[in-house]
Amino acid sequence: MPKNMQTQEEVRIGVYTCLCGGNIGDVVNCEAVAKAVSRLPNVVVSRTDLSMCSDAGQTQLEEDIKERGVNRVVIGACAPSLHEKTFRGAVARAGLNPYFYHHVGLREQASWVHHDDPEGATAKAIRLMAAGIAKARLLEPLQPIQLKAEQHALVIGSGVAGLRAAWDIARRGIRVTLVEKSATLGGRVTQLGSLFPTGEAASELLKRLIKEVTAHPKISIYTQAELVGIKGYVGDFQATVRRENTPELLGVNVGAVVVATGFKPYEPFHGEYGYHEFPQVITLPDFIRLLRLLDEGEALHWHGRSVQNIAFIHCVGSRQIDGINQPQPDGQVNNYCSRVCCTATLHTANEVHERFPNVNIFDFYEDIRTYGRGHEAYYNLASQNMVRFLRFHDDEMPEVVAAAPEDEHPLLIKVKDYLTWGEEMEVPVDLVVLAVGMMPEPVPDIIKLLKIAPGTDRFLLEVHPKLRPVETAVPGVVLAGTAQGPMNIQESCAAASAAAAKVAVLLAQGQVELEPFVARVNPERCDGSGACVAVCCYEDAITLQTVGENGRTAQKAVVTPANCAGCGICVSACPNQAIDLQGWTLPQYEAMIDALVTPVPAEMEFAS
Repeated sequence: MPKNMQTQEEVRIGVYTCLCGGNIGDVVNCEAVAKAVSRLPNVVVSRTDLSMCSDAGQTQLEEDIKERGVNRVVIGACAPSLHEKTFRGAVARAGLNPYFYHHVGLREQASWVHHDDPEGATAKAIRLMAAGIAKARLLEPLQPIQLKAEQHALVIGSGVAGLRAAWDIARRGIRVTLVEKSATLGGRVTQLGSLFPTGEAASELLKRLIKEVTAHPKISIYTQAELVGIKGYVGDFQATVRRENTPELLGVNVGAVVVATGFKPYEPFHGEYGYHEFPQVITLPDFIRLLRLLDEGEALHWHGRSVQNIAFIHCVGSRQIDGINQPQPDGQVNNYCSRVCCTATLHTANEVHERFPNVNIFDFYEDIRTYGRGHEAYYNLASQNMVRFLRFHDDEMPEVVAAAPEDEHPLLIKVKDYLTWGEEMEVPVDLVVLAVGMMPEPVPDIIKLLKIAPGTDRFLLEVHPKLRPVETAVPGVVLAGTAQGPMNIQESCAAASAAAAKVAVLLAQGQVELEPFVARVNPERCDGSGACVAVCCYEDAITLQTVGENGRTAQKAVVTPANCAGCGICVSACPNQAIDLQGWTLPQYEAMIDALVTPVPAEMEFAS
């Protein structure tokens, strides 16, 4: 074995090819893969398993480490994002350094992309596993990066999600600084009446939550304030908050940041369904506020007229189509579903019937999505309340026009109703209510400061919707509520509690651990050219510093591990190969490439 492959102990590699419950095994001949790689140098165990992530699969791995002396592990399975940490945990439980493990994504790289070519998929799987084994021979014992963590969190936004996140964090014993740009707490929930599906008054929910937050000794609240600067990294962010009602700049050291900046209702374009052309066309949020202001028993009037016929139109600003709907300033249409609008519309229609039983209610919809538990009951109740439903197609949307001056009602809605097989209808109405969707609150400054990313729908993007649903790609920065996407109040509170739990786990011990896959400088090769600093995209991840060397001073590149994302761009920029990436070194890459282009013994025999 070449000297650069030698370690203090004999390399004994355990290789495991997972059938992934059929996701891999239905295409790839996993037994052939296991048999082929078993002949490679240093492989002492080569097995297949129906589900390596199962308790039985992990137990087998642990037994092989303890009883058969396996000291390097390669597993071919699903995506690393799903179970790399699972297998690292099993390796660690068996007493082995968890970074003596390499994960090969056979599902995404072989079976799924070559499902029509089992023989080719099997041959590719053998090469991929061989490359993983080649890397495993060169794996080094790494340790997680440990950082001191300030037991203090910054929460941006005091809507229902921000309030709930702040309270949940504080009651776990962690200090919270809550920053709100406006003068009051509560966000958009302050504009609502009753809530679905509980029927509870929004004001009561907010009153209770605000009381809990304002009374908690570990929560400091700053209204008319905004984040204007932040430096540092997870566990030790130095944030600067500007208070708008004073010239004061407030410095706050925090270990984590919760972004709960909320949403804004879609604003229809001039003329969209007659909006801004006819005073009788308003949005659902405006209509809800109108209902709140009416005393019990007071008749429903609008612009001096009694409202006898009212129409609701769904999906205004949601589920839009390029070429049909007018785009936003960035050129995109809102092609996503805002999720909560249908139930909110039906909830409001039922309230109208209950308070004004003589008003005729018409509901124009493309589809109705009452997805939440108990939400379908609102549709059933609306049907019982004699709400007239009319269904349109997305390319034949309703048209709101002025009625003739002598007509009893000021507006007409023209539509092809596909509940009556495309019958052309004209519905006279006194008031049109547009069920507008949700759009993210514009926060370009926060996005820039925190270096977080929006998705294609402009809402802030999580790492993974299932595995890491509230985390951003920036360690220590998490999302809560509708900053992340359309949610109802129950979902916003649940997401806020999830964000709070993530912050609490991160900061509770007073230190955080990060993966060690960061850049590493060999000072003997570094000549201080600064090429690495010039290409680095992450603030303060790598800097030039003056160090002592043989009685003289010299400029050397120094990595701050907490700021390094492990992207590797500095490795390619260094003219002296003085930088490498822990866990993905250049020799490891070279070994993998060599393995990919070198035939595996009897490869095609087992692939056939």
